[in-house]
Amino acid sequence: MTDAPCLTIEAIELYERPVHLRLPFRFGVVTLTHCPQAFARVCVRLADGRSAWGAAAELMAPKWFDKNLALSNDDNFDQLRRSLLLARDAYLVTGADTAFGHFAHHYQPLIEAGAAHGLNPLIACYGPALIDRAVLDGLCRALDLSFYEAVRRNAPGIDARLTPDLAGFDLPGFLRGLAPAPTIDLRHTVGLVDPITAADEHVSPHDGLPETLQEVVAATGCRWFKLKVSGKAEADLERLSRIAAVLKDVPNLRVTLDGNEQFANAAAASAFWRQVLQTPSLQHLAAATLYIEQPLPRATALESDVRELAAMRPALIDESDGTLQAFPRALELGYTGVSSKQCKGVYRSLLNAARCRQRDQLAGQAGCFMSAEDLTTQAGLAVQQDLALVNLIGLTHVERNGHHYVDGFAGQGAGPAEAAAFLQAQPGLYEAAPNGNARLRVQGGLLDLRSLGAPGFATGTHPNWASLQPLREPVA
Repeated sequence: MTDAPCLTIEAIELYERPVHLRLPFRFGVVTLTHCPQAFARVCVRLADGRSAWGAAAELMAPKWFDKNLALSNDDNFDQLRRSLLLARDAYLVTGADTAFGHFAHHYQPLIEAGAAHGLNPLIACYGPALIDRAVLDGLCRALDLSFYEAVRRNAPGIDARLTPDLAGFDLPGFLRGLAPAPTIDLRHTVGLVDPITAADEHVSPHDGLPETLQEVVAATGCRWFKLKVSGKAEADLERLSRIAAVLKDVPNLRVTLDGNEQFANAAAASAFWRQVLQTPSLQHLAAATLYIEQPLPRATALESDVRELAAMRPALIDESDGTLQAFPRALELGYTGVSSKQCKGVYRSLLNAARCRQRDQLAGQAGCFMSAEDLTTQAGLAVQQDLALVNLIGLTHVERNGHHYVDGFAGQGAGPAEAAAFLQAQPGLYEAAPNGNARLRVQGGLLDLRSLGAPGFATGTHPNWASLQPLREPVA
Protein backbone atom coordinates (compact mmCIF):
# COMPACT_ATOMS: atom_id res chain seq x y z
CA MET A 1 0.00 0.00 0.00
CA THR A 2 1.10 3.58 -0.56
CA ASP A 3 0.06 7.06 0.47
CA ALA A 4 0.95 8.35 -2.99
CA PRO A 5 -1.37 11.17 -4.05
CA CYS A 6 -3.66 10.72 -7.03
CA LEU A 7 -3.41 13.34 -9.73
CA THR A 8 -5.27 14.30 -12.86
CA ILE A 9 -3.42 15.26 -16.02
CA GLU A 10 -5.14 18.42 -17.23
CA ALA A 11 -2.98 19.44 -20.19
CA ILE A 12 -0.07 18.11 -22.26
CA GLU A 13 1.82 20.39 -24.63
CA LEU A 14 4.44 18.98 -27.02
CA TYR A 15 7.23 20.99 -28.64
CA GLU A 16 10.49 20.54 -30.49
CA ARG A 17 13.64 22.50 -31.24
CA PRO A 18 16.54 21.78 -33.63
CA VAL A 19 19.92 20.79 -32.23
CA HIS A 20 23.12 21.24 -34.23
CA LEU A 21 26.23 19.21 -33.42
CA ARG A 22 29.60 20.93 -33.34
CA LEU A 23 31.23 17.57 -34.20
CA PRO A 24 29.70 14.69 -36.14
CA PHE A 25 28.80 11.66 -34.04
CA ARG A 26 28.57 8.10 -35.33
CA PHE A 27 25.28 6.97 -33.88
CA GLY A 28 24.88 3.25 -34.55
CA VAL A 29 24.71 3.09 -38.34
CA VAL A 30 24.38 6.82 -39.00
CA THR A 31 26.70 9.81 -38.60
CA LEU A 32 24.66 12.52 -36.92
CA THR A 33 25.12 16.27 -37.54
CA HIS A 34 21.71 17.66 -36.53
CA CYS A 35 18.59 16.39 -34.82
CA PRO A 36 15.40 17.74 -33.19
CA GLN A 37 14.89 17.66 -29.44
CA ALA A 38 11.38 16.98 -28.12
CA PHE A 39 9.85 18.76 -25.11
CA ALA A 40 6.79 17.89 -23.04
CA ARG A 41 4.96 20.34 -20.75
CA VAL A 42 2.31 18.80 -18.51
CA CYS A 43 -0.16 20.32 -16.04
CA VAL A 44 -1.11 18.06 -13.11
CA ARG A 45 -3.73 18.68 -10.42
CA LEU A 46 -3.91 16.90 -7.05
CA ALA A 47 -7.17 15.97 -5.34
CA ASP A 48 -6.72 18.83 -2.85
CA GLY A 49 -6.62 21.37 -5.67
CA ARG A 50 -2.87 21.97 -5.81
CA SER A 51 -1.57 22.07 -9.38
CA ALA A 52 1.74 22.57 -11.17
CA TRP A 53 3.33 22.41 -14.59
CA GLY A 54 6.12 19.91 -15.14
CA ALA A 55 8.48 19.48 -18.07
CA ALA A 56 10.90 17.07 -19.73
CA ALA A 57 13.04 16.91 -22.86
CA GLU A 58 14.73 14.25 -24.98
CA LEU A 59 16.64 14.17 -28.27
CA MET A 60 14.82 12.38 -31.11
CA ALA A 61 17.87 10.39 -32.08
CA PRO A 62 17.69 8.52 -35.41
CA LYS A 63 18.94 4.98 -36.03
CA TRP A 64 18.98 3.91 -32.41
CA PHE A 65 15.35 3.14 -31.68
CA ASP A 66 14.96 1.61 -35.16
CA LYS A 67 18.05 0.77 -37.22
CA ASN A 68 16.15 -0.14 -40.38
CA LEU A 69 18.31 1.32 -43.16
CA ALA A 70 15.28 1.64 -45.42
CA LEU A 71 14.07 4.45 -43.16
CA SER A 72 15.49 7.97 -43.43
CA ASN A 73 16.38 10.11 -40.44
CA ASP A 74 13.17 12.05 -41.05
CA ASP A 75 11.25 8.78 -40.94
CA ASN A 76 12.83 8.03 -37.55
CA PHE A 77 11.93 11.49 -36.24
CA ASP A 78 8.34 10.94 -37.31
CA GLN A 79 8.25 7.57 -35.54
CA LEU A 80 9.15 9.29 -32.27
CA ARG A 81 6.68 12.10 -32.90
CA ARG A 82 3.99 9.47 -33.43
CA SER A 83 4.93 7.84 -30.13
CA LEU A 84 4.57 11.18 -28.35
CA LEU A 85 1.19 11.90 -29.88
CA LEU A 86 -0.14 8.44 -29.03
CA ALA A 87 0.99 8.89 -25.44
CA ARG A 88 -0.44 12.40 -25.17
CA ASP A 89 -3.85 11.30 -26.42
CA ALA A 90 -3.90 8.32 -24.05
CA TYR A 91 -2.79 10.14 -20.91
CA LEU A 92 -5.27 12.97 -21.41
CA VAL A 93 -8.33 10.71 -21.16
CA THR A 94 -7.27 8.96 -17.94
CA GLY A 95 -8.95 9.94 -14.69
CA ALA A 96 -7.23 10.48 -11.37
CA ASP A 97 -4.43 8.04 -10.52
CA THR A 98 -0.97 8.03 -8.98
CA ALA A 99 1.93 9.10 -11.20
CA PHE A 100 3.05 5.47 -11.49
CA GLY A 101 -0.55 4.40 -11.94
CA HIS A 102 -0.84 6.55 -15.07
CA PHE A 103 2.30 4.88 -16.44
CA ALA A 104 1.16 1.36 -15.50
CA HIS A 105 -2.32 1.87 -16.95
CA HIS A 106 -0.92 2.88 -20.35
CA TYR A 107 2.22 0.71 -20.51
CA GLN A 108 0.95 -2.29 -22.48
CA PRO A 109 -1.82 -0.50 -24.43
CA LEU A 110 0.70 2.00 -25.81
CA ILE A 111 3.08 -0.79 -26.85
CA GLU A 112 0.16 -2.37 -28.70
CA ALA A 113 -0.93 0.96 -30.19
CA GLY A 114 2.64 1.54 -31.35
CA ALA A 115 2.77 -1.88 -32.98
CA ALA A 116 -0.39 -1.01 -34.93
CA HIS A 117 1.59 1.93 -36.37
CA GLY A 118 4.66 -0.20 -37.08
CA LEU A 119 6.57 1.06 -34.02
CA ASN A 120 8.74 -1.30 -32.00
CA PRO A 121 8.53 -1.26 -28.17
CA LEU A 122 11.55 1.04 -27.77
CA ILE A 123 9.81 3.67 -29.88
CA ALA A 124 6.41 3.04 -28.30
CA CYS A 125 7.92 3.67 -24.85
CA TYR A 126 9.62 6.92 -25.89
CA GLY A 127 6.46 9.05 -25.72
CA PRO A 128 5.24 7.86 -22.32
CA ALA A 129 8.80 8.06 -20.95
CA LEU A 130 8.92 11.78 -21.76
CA ILE A 131 5.42 12.46 -20.42
CA ASP A 132 6.04 10.42 -17.25
CA ARG A 133 9.04 12.60 -16.43
CA ALA A 134 7.05 15.78 -16.98
CA VAL A 135 4.28 14.37 -14.74
CA LEU A 136 6.89 13.62 -12.06
CA ASP A 137 8.27 17.14 -12.34
CA GLY A 138 4.77 18.54 -11.88
CA LEU A 139 4.06 16.21 -8.94
CA CYS A 140 7.32 17.21 -7.23
CA ARG A 141 6.51 20.89 -7.71
CA ALA A 142 2.96 20.50 -6.41
CA LEU A 143 4.29 18.71 -3.31
CA ASP A 144 7.33 21.02 -2.97
CA LEU A 145 9.62 17.98 -2.99
CA SER A 146 12.82 17.16 -4.82
CA PHE A 147 12.81 14.17 -7.18
CA TYR A 148 15.10 12.39 -4.72
CA GLU A 149 12.75 12.86 -1.77
CA ALA A 150 9.63 12.13 -3.80
CA VAL A 151 10.98 8.76 -4.92
CA ARG A 152 12.31 7.86 -1.47
CA ARG A 153 8.83 8.57 -0.03
CA ASN A 154 7.33 6.73 -3.02
CA ALA A 155 5.13 9.70 -3.84
CA PRO A 156 4.72 8.31 -7.40
CA GLY A 157 3.16 5.12 -5.97
CA ILE A 158 5.61 2.67 -7.58
CA ASP A 159 4.61 -0.99 -7.19
CA ALA A 160 5.29 -4.40 -8.75
CA ARG A 161 2.08 -4.81 -10.77
CA LEU A 162 4.06 -4.88 -14.05
CA THR A 163 7.03 -6.83 -12.66
CA PRO A 164 5.70 -9.99 -10.98
CA ASP A 165 9.26 -11.20 -10.41
CA LEU A 166 9.49 -8.45 -7.75
CA ALA A 167 6.54 -9.86 -5.80
CA GLY A 168 7.62 -10.25 -2.18
CA PHE A 169 10.50 -7.80 -2.56
CA ASP A 170 10.41 -4.81 -0.20
CA LEU A 171 10.11 -2.19 -2.92
CA PRO A 172 9.17 0.71 -0.56
CA GLY A 173 12.14 -0.19 1.65
CA PHE A 174 14.42 -0.27 -1.37
CA LEU A 175 13.24 3.18 -2.46
CA ARG A 176 13.65 4.60 1.06
CA GLY A 177 17.26 3.44 1.11
CA LEU A 178 18.33 5.19 -2.09
CA ALA A 179 20.93 7.86 -1.38
CA PRO A 180 22.16 10.32 -4.04
CA ALA A 181 25.77 11.51 -4.09
CA PRO A 182 27.06 15.07 -4.58
CA THR A 183 29.17 14.20 -7.64
CA ILE A 184 29.44 11.59 -10.36
CA ASP A 185 32.27 10.55 -12.69
CA LEU A 186 31.78 11.47 -16.32
CA ARG A 187 32.47 8.63 -18.76
CA HIS A 188 33.56 10.18 -22.04
CA THR A 189 32.38 8.53 -25.26
CA VAL A 190 34.83 7.97 -28.09
CA GLY A 191 32.73 7.57 -31.23
CA LEU A 192 33.83 5.68 -34.32
CA VAL A 193 34.57 8.86 -36.30
CA ASP A 194 36.02 10.85 -33.42
CA PRO A 195 39.61 12.02 -33.87
CA ILE A 196 42.07 10.43 -31.45
CA THR A 197 45.00 12.81 -31.95
CA ALA A 198 45.65 15.96 -33.97
CA ALA A 199 47.08 13.75 -36.72
CA ASP A 200 43.58 12.42 -37.52
CA GLU A 201 41.75 14.15 -40.34
CA HIS A 202 38.51 15.78 -39.26
CA VAL A 203 36.48 18.90 -39.87
CA SER A 204 37.23 21.33 -37.06
CA PRO A 205 34.51 23.66 -35.73
CA HIS A 206 37.26 26.09 -34.67
CA ASP A 207 35.38 26.93 -31.47
CA GLY A 208 38.21 26.48 -28.98
CA LEU A 209 36.65 23.40 -27.37
CA PRO A 210 38.28 19.94 -27.20
CA GLU A 211 38.03 17.95 -30.42
CA THR A 212 40.45 15.05 -30.19
CA LEU A 213 40.52 12.43 -27.44
CA GLN A 214 43.95 13.75 -26.49
CA GLU A 215 42.47 17.21 -25.95
CA VAL A 216 39.51 15.84 -23.98
CA VAL A 217 41.82 14.03 -21.56
CA ALA A 218 43.85 17.19 -20.99
CA ALA A 219 40.84 19.51 -20.64
CA THR A 220 38.47 17.43 -18.50
CA GLY A 221 40.57 15.15 -16.33
CA CYS A 222 38.25 12.25 -17.16
CA ARG A 223 39.38 8.78 -16.15
CA TRP A 224 36.30 6.88 -17.39
CA PHE A 225 35.78 6.23 -21.11
CA LYS A 226 33.26 4.46 -23.33
CA LEU A 227 34.76 3.14 -26.55
CA LYS A 228 32.64 2.30 -29.57
CA VAL A 229 33.62 -0.73 -31.66
CA SER A 230 32.38 -1.61 -35.14
CA GLY A 231 32.49 -5.41 -35.14
CA LYS A 232 35.28 -5.35 -37.74
CA ALA A 233 38.10 -6.89 -35.75
CA GLU A 234 41.15 -5.61 -37.64
CA ALA A 235 39.95 -2.01 -37.75
CA ASP A 236 38.73 -2.13 -34.13
CA LEU A 237 42.00 -3.52 -32.79
CA GLU A 238 44.01 -0.88 -34.64
CA ARG A 239 41.77 1.94 -33.39
CA LEU A 240 41.69 0.62 -29.82
CA SER A 241 45.50 0.43 -29.84
CA ARG A 242 45.70 4.09 -30.82
CA ILE A 243 43.20 4.98 -28.09
CA ALA A 244 45.14 2.92 -25.57
CA ALA A 245 48.30 4.88 -26.39
CA VAL A 246 46.50 8.13 -25.51
CA LEU A 247 44.96 6.72 -22.31
CA LYS A 248 48.00 4.85 -20.99
CA ASP A 249 48.90 7.51 -18.42
CA VAL A 250 45.36 8.24 -17.21
CA PRO A 251 45.31 7.45 -13.47
CA ASN A 252 42.82 4.79 -12.32
CA LEU A 253 41.63 4.29 -15.90
CA ARG A 254 38.23 2.64 -16.36
CA VAL A 255 36.81 1.62 -19.74
CA THR A 256 33.59 0.17 -21.17
CA LEU A 257 33.14 -1.18 -24.71
CA ASP A 258 29.99 -0.61 -26.73
CA GLY A 259 29.35 -3.21 -29.42
CA ASN A 260 26.32 -1.30 -30.79
CA GLU A 261 24.80 -4.60 -32.07
CA GLN A 262 27.68 -5.00 -34.53
CA PHE A 263 28.70 -8.63 -33.84
CA ALA A 264 26.90 -11.33 -35.79
CA ASN A 265 26.63 -13.72 -32.87
CA ALA A 266 27.94 -14.49 -29.39
CA ALA A 267 30.83 -16.56 -30.74
CA ALA A 268 32.06 -13.61 -32.82
CA ALA A 269 31.89 -11.29 -29.81
CA SER A 270 33.81 -13.78 -27.67
CA ALA A 271 36.43 -14.26 -30.37
CA PHE A 272 36.92 -10.50 -30.63
CA TRP A 273 37.43 -10.12 -26.88
CA ARG A 274 40.01 -12.94 -26.93
CA GLN A 275 41.84 -11.02 -29.67
CA VAL A 276 41.82 -7.93 -27.44
CA LEU A 277 43.31 -9.98 -24.60
CA GLN A 278 46.01 -11.36 -26.91
CA THR A 279 47.05 -7.99 -28.34
CA PRO A 280 50.13 -6.68 -26.46
CA SER A 281 49.30 -3.00 -27.02
CA LEU A 282 45.86 -3.52 -25.42
CA GLN A 283 46.85 -5.24 -22.18
CA HIS A 284 46.40 -2.16 -20.00
CA LEU A 285 43.16 -1.17 -21.68
CA ALA A 286 41.76 -4.71 -21.43
CA ALA A 287 42.53 -4.84 -17.72
CA ALA A 288 40.67 -1.56 -17.26
CA THR A 289 37.56 -2.73 -19.17
CA LEU A 290 34.57 -3.30 -16.89
CA TYR A 291 31.92 -4.66 -19.26
CA ILE A 292 30.79 -5.03 -22.86
CA GLU A 293 27.56 -3.34 -23.89
CA GLN A 294 25.02 -4.79 -26.37
CA PRO A 295 27.39 -6.76 -28.62
CA LEU A 296 24.61 -8.60 -30.48
CA PRO A 297 21.76 -7.37 -32.70
CA ARG A 298 18.53 -6.85 -30.79
CA ALA A 299 16.78 -9.36 -33.06
CA THR A 300 18.88 -12.22 -31.66
CA ALA A 301 20.35 -10.90 -28.41
CA LEU A 302 17.61 -12.34 -26.19
CA GLU A 303 17.82 -15.69 -27.93
CA SER A 304 21.61 -16.09 -27.64
CA ASP A 305 23.58 -17.55 -24.76
CA VAL A 306 26.45 -15.17 -23.89
CA ARG A 307 27.94 -17.09 -20.96
CA GLU A 308 31.24 -17.66 -22.77
CA LEU A 309 31.71 -13.91 -23.30
CA ALA A 310 30.39 -13.03 -19.85
CA ALA A 311 32.89 -15.38 -18.22
CA MET A 312 35.61 -13.10 -19.60
CA ARG A 313 33.85 -9.74 -19.18
CA PRO A 314 30.31 -8.96 -17.96
CA ALA A 315 27.82 -8.22 -20.72
CA LEU A 316 24.79 -5.93 -20.58
CA ILE A 317 21.80 -5.17 -22.77
CA ASP A 318 20.92 -1.71 -24.03
CA GLU A 319 18.99 -1.69 -27.31
CA SER A 320 17.51 -5.08 -26.38
CA ASP A 321 15.92 -3.58 -23.28
CA GLY A 322 12.69 -2.90 -25.12
CA THR A 323 10.19 -3.93 -22.44
CA LEU A 324 10.00 -4.56 -18.70
CA GLN A 325 10.40 -8.28 -19.43
CA ALA A 326 13.73 -7.93 -21.26
CA PHE A 327 16.14 -7.81 -18.30
CA PRO A 328 14.89 -10.99 -16.58
CA ARG A 329 15.15 -12.79 -19.92
CA ALA A 330 18.69 -11.47 -20.44
CA LEU A 331 19.73 -12.75 -17.01
CA GLU A 332 18.74 -16.27 -18.08
CA LEU A 333 21.18 -16.04 -21.02
CA GLY A 334 24.24 -14.92 -19.09
CA TYR A 335 23.93 -11.15 -19.20
CA THR A 336 24.27 -9.54 -15.80
CA GLY A 337 23.77 -5.86 -16.68
CA VAL A 338 21.19 -3.52 -18.15
CA SER A 339 21.46 0.14 -19.11
CA SER A 340 19.59 3.01 -17.54
CA LYS A 341 18.34 5.37 -20.23
CA GLN A 342 15.61 7.83 -19.43
CA CYS A 343 14.25 7.54 -23.00
CA LYS A 344 13.16 4.02 -21.98
CA GLY A 345 11.42 5.32 -18.88
CA VAL A 346 12.31 6.46 -15.37
CA TYR A 347 10.20 3.69 -13.84
CA ARG A 348 12.00 1.01 -15.86
CA SER A 349 15.32 2.19 -14.44
CA LEU A 350 13.97 2.18 -10.87
CA LEU A 351 12.37 -1.26 -11.24
CA ASN A 352 15.48 -2.73 -12.88
CA ALA A 353 17.59 -1.31 -10.04
CA ALA A 354 15.25 -3.08 -7.61
CA ARG A 355 15.70 -6.30 -9.59
CA CYS A 356 19.46 -6.01 -9.27
CA ARG A 357 19.14 -5.55 -5.51
CA GLN A 358 16.70 -8.46 -5.19
CA ARG A 359 18.89 -10.87 -7.13
CA ASP A 360 22.05 -9.85 -5.33
CA GLN A 361 20.30 -10.40 -2.00
CA LEU A 362 19.16 -13.86 -3.10
CA ALA A 363 22.64 -14.73 -4.36
CA GLY A 364 24.36 -13.30 -1.30
CA GLN A 365 26.79 -11.35 -3.46
CA ALA A 366 26.90 -8.54 -6.01
CA GLY A 367 26.40 -9.81 -9.54
CA CYS A 368 23.72 -7.85 -11.37
CA PHE A 369 24.45 -4.27 -12.30
CA MET A 370 23.13 -1.24 -14.11
CA SER A 371 25.05 1.24 -16.21
CA ALA A 372 24.22 4.84 -17.07
CA GLU A 373 24.26 5.21 -20.85
CA ASP A 374 23.63 8.43 -22.76
CA LEU A 375 21.40 9.19 -25.71
CA THR A 376 23.16 12.53 -26.30
CA THR A 377 21.16 14.21 -23.54
CA GLN A 378 21.30 17.97 -23.94
CA ALA A 379 22.02 20.79 -21.48
CA GLY A 380 18.89 21.68 -19.56
CA LEU A 381 16.02 19.37 -18.68
CA ALA A 382 17.31 16.23 -20.42
CA VAL A 383 20.77 16.03 -18.91
CA GLN A 384 19.62 17.15 -15.46
CA GLN A 385 16.81 14.63 -15.12
CA ASP A 386 18.96 11.78 -16.41
CA LEU A 387 21.77 12.68 -14.00
CA ALA A 388 19.34 12.78 -11.06
CA LEU A 389 17.89 9.40 -12.01
CA VAL A 390 21.19 7.54 -12.31
CA ASN A 391 22.53 9.29 -9.23
CA LEU A 392 19.55 8.22 -7.14
CA ILE A 393 19.84 4.55 -8.12
CA GLY A 394 23.45 4.61 -6.95
CA LEU A 395 25.47 4.65 -10.17
CA THR A 396 28.88 6.22 -9.72
CA HIS A 397 29.75 6.99 -13.35
CA VAL A 398 27.70 8.09 -16.32
CA GLU A 399 28.30 8.16 -20.04
CA ARG A 400 27.92 11.76 -21.19
CA ASN A 401 28.40 12.74 -24.80
CA GLY A 402 25.83 15.44 -25.52
CA HIS A 403 28.04 18.12 -23.96
CA HIS A 404 30.96 17.15 -26.23
CA TYR A 405 29.12 17.01 -29.53
CA VAL A 406 26.82 20.00 -28.90
CA ASP A 407 28.00 23.40 -27.68
CA GLY A 408 25.80 23.71 -24.60
CA PHE A 409 22.65 25.80 -24.86
CA ALA A 410 23.97 27.60 -27.97
CA GLY A 411 23.95 24.37 -29.97
CA GLN A 412 20.23 24.10 -29.23
CA GLY A 413 19.47 27.67 -30.24
CA ALA A 414 18.22 28.27 -26.70
CA GLY A 415 19.27 31.90 -26.48
CA PRO A 416 21.29 33.75 -23.81
CA ALA A 417 18.30 34.34 -21.48
CA GLU A 418 17.48 30.64 -21.22
CA ALA A 419 21.14 29.72 -20.78
CA ALA A 420 21.49 32.32 -18.02
CA ALA A 421 18.37 31.01 -16.26
CA PHE A 422 19.70 27.46 -16.13
CA LEU A 423 23.16 28.67 -15.15
CA GLN A 424 21.67 30.51 -12.19
CA ALA A 425 19.24 27.75 -11.22
CA GLN A 426 21.83 24.95 -11.31
CA PRO A 427 25.02 26.32 -9.70
CA GLY A 428 28.00 24.07 -10.18
CA LEU A 429 26.49 21.98 -12.97
CA TYR A 430 27.09 24.54 -15.73
CA GLU A 431 29.72 27.12 -16.47
CA ALA A 432 29.39 30.41 -18.31
CA ALA A 433 30.70 30.51 -21.87
CA PRO A 434 31.19 33.34 -24.40
CA ASN A 435 28.26 35.14 -26.01
CA GLY A 436 25.78 34.28 -23.28
CA ASN A 437 26.19 30.52 -23.68
CA ALA A 438 26.44 27.98 -20.85
CA ARG A 439 27.96 24.51 -20.95
CA LEU A 440 28.17 21.46 -18.73
CA ARG A 441 30.99 21.94 -16.23
CA VAL A 442 33.47 19.07 -15.95
CA GLN A 443 36.17 19.40 -13.31
CA GLY A 444 38.60 16.63 -12.48
CA GLY A 445 36.42 14.27 -14.50
CA LEU A 446 33.44 14.94 -12.20
CA LEU A 447 30.02 16.57 -12.52
CA ASP A 448 28.66 18.56 -9.57
CA LEU A 449 25.13 17.26 -8.86
CA ARG A 450 24.31 19.21 -5.71
CA SER A 451 21.88 21.57 -7.44
CA LEU A 452 19.67 18.69 -8.60
CA GLY A 453 18.17 18.22 -5.14
CA ALA A 454 15.91 21.29 -5.26
CA PRO A 455 12.10 20.96 -5.52
CA GLY A 456 11.00 19.60 -8.89
CA PHE A 457 12.51 16.90 -11.06
CA ALA A 458 16.11 18.07 -10.96
CA THR A 459 15.47 21.50 -12.43
CA GLY A 460 15.01 24.92 -10.93
CA THR A 461 13.77 26.45 -14.17
CA HIS A 462 12.09 25.54 -17.44
CA PRO A 463 12.88 26.36 -21.07
CA ASN A 464 11.65 29.49 -22.78
CA TRP A 465 8.49 27.90 -24.16
CA ALA A 466 7.86 30.78 -26.55
CA SER A 467 11.11 29.93 -28.35
CA LEU A 468 10.03 26.36 -29.11
CA GLN A 469 8.08 25.08 -32.09
CA PRO A 470 4.94 22.95 -31.66
CA LEU A 471 5.69 19.28 -32.30
CA ARG A 472 5.37 18.62 -36.00
CA GLU A 473 2.69 16.28 -37.21
CA PRO A 474 4.31 13.10 -38.54
CA VAL A 475 3.85 12.23 -42.18
CA ALA A 476 1.15 9.59 -42.46
